[in-house]
Amino acid sequence: MRRLAIPLALTLVLGAAGSPAQADTPVKRTAECQGDWLPGTPTAADVMQGEISLVGLPAYKLGKKIDWNASPYRNRSWEYVYHSLRWMGTLVVEYENTGEKRYLDRAKEITKDWVARNKHGARGTKSYVWTDHPVSLRTQPLVCLSRHVNESWLKESLTVHARLLSDPRLYKKGHNHGIDQDIALMAIGCRYHRKDWSDLASRRLTGTVKLDVDSQGALMEQAPRYAVYVYGRLQVAMTNMRACGRKVPGEIGKRAEALKDFIAHSTQPNGFMVPIGDGSAETEPKMETGTPKEKVRTYRAGYAYGRTDWDKRDSAYYSIRYGPGMKYHGHEDHLGVTYYAQGRDVLVDAGFHSYEKTSYRYWTLSPEAHNVPTVVGQRFRPRTASKLVKTSYGKDRQSFRLSDQAYGVTRTRSVFVSHGEDVMAVHDTASGGKKIRNLWRFDDELKLISNKGGRVVLGDGSFKVTLVQLSSCRPVGGQKVERGGRLGWMSPTYLSKQRTNVVVSPAAKELLTIVVPGTDDPKVSCAGGKVKVNGVTFPAKVL
Repeated sequence: MRRLAIPLALTLVLGAAGSPAQADTPVKRTAECQGDWLPGTPTAADVMQGEISLVGLPAYKLGKKIDWNASPYRNRSWEYVYHSLRWMGTLVVEYENTGEKRYLDRAKEITKDWVARNKHGARGTKSYVWTDHPVSLRTQPLVCLSRHVNESWLKESLTVHARLLSDPRLYKKGHNHGIDQDIALMAIGCRYHRKDWSDLASRRLTGTVKLDVDSQGALMEQAPRYAVYVYGRLQVAMTNMRACGRKVPGEIGKRAEALKDFIAHSTQPNGFMVPIGDGSAETEPKMETGTPKEKVRTYRAGYAYGRTDWDKRDSAYYSIRYGPGMKYHGHEDHLGVTYYAQGRDVLVDAGFHSYEKTSYRYWTLSPEAHNVPTVVGQRFRPRTASKLVKTSYGKDRQSFRLSDQAYGVTRTRSVFVSHGEDVMAVHDTASGGKKIRNLWRFDDELKLISNKGGRVVLGDGSFKVTLVQLSSCRPVGGQKVERGGRLGWMSPTYLSKQRTNVVVSPAAKELLTIVVPGTDDPKVSCAGGKVKVNGVTFPAKVL
């Protein structure tokens, strides 16, 4: 498998190469400051110039006197990262790398001002400043600074951080935030020789990892891209434990290693992770995962992945969702599929926009934002679990059957994928004679070419893809295609929102949807309970 890369790369951040011409004095580099925790932006030069760019948003003019209530973009992620002070930490690292004391002086000035103006529980301090994640992330730059600034105000602030990190009422067990809390508490405990804090962090971390990463290596947070983050953070946790003279619990190392296979299976042939849940289509894991033995893998956590080959960009790939009800970073995407073929995204989810509390954000979580069947006239029941009922694997084909009661009746979807000739077929039904309708969101680069007689053709240049729908072996027409409007949207990158084509089926008691990449005129026939698509034959009910 190709070598992949990750934003939290497990490489040593050394800053400027070599020593400057006029360093004040040589400075010892410390384990607390050198590591993978620094953001790519802003740089130390940016901070010294009074400008910081956070979470990909435009640069904010910090100025000499800092406004700690600033929220220029009304963006929660920006506010959290602002108060994480990691951008301040770049100055301390630059001090270690260059020996220039001006960087340390400015870092101390910023931090002392932050501590004075953001007391825990004080009037005027924003509540989010002391929520679990900013507290966890802020600990690293504060501990880093403490290696060069030995003053009571800083130690006292770190003590407040440790008390909050130790509070069981605030602990996010079984979540990546819990991992960050344990890393932070371990760092303070080791820095000030507080064995009680270090012991608690180690004990909690083992329990959280076992909940967050199952025995198959699947992340339980329902967004595969977070597996990359968790893997990176576990490397930090294990490194810090060893540096603190502690033994790394075997279960932590075992599950961290198992994550690599899950990340590999969750990565499409184009090198980007499949954007399931709160996962952006631009997430490219930059780490060595190795090449798994299997080309098809199912996970109890609720994922089925398959591909025609490894290391080939034009190989086909699909994902299918099921499993526990929506939680953490998950979406209401159960029974949903994505499809990649011939080097192209074909069927996609609406994706991840942001964590802002907007109507669009909440829509991206809904079934309407995914390639799923809905039951006509029935109310959707959120957070309903679904099951993988049956599977059948052949050399060049796989079939899966899934079901749930998300609409109060049994909703069943069977998925067939051919890897000899690229074909995906999906059969949907509901119990009690209820009619179903399904949605098919195509990649935004695919434009509508035609829609007639139960066939919808989309394309981009020479590449074409055809969707065909049958009911009881007969073509069924009446498909609607929305681009924009209520359904036709996707967010391929953070904070983006763009129009795309969504095919809405007619209502029927059963629907067989066939997606054929690479052609605008597939030969499709159905007779005797068998469907033939070009040279591929499969049961009309798929499985």
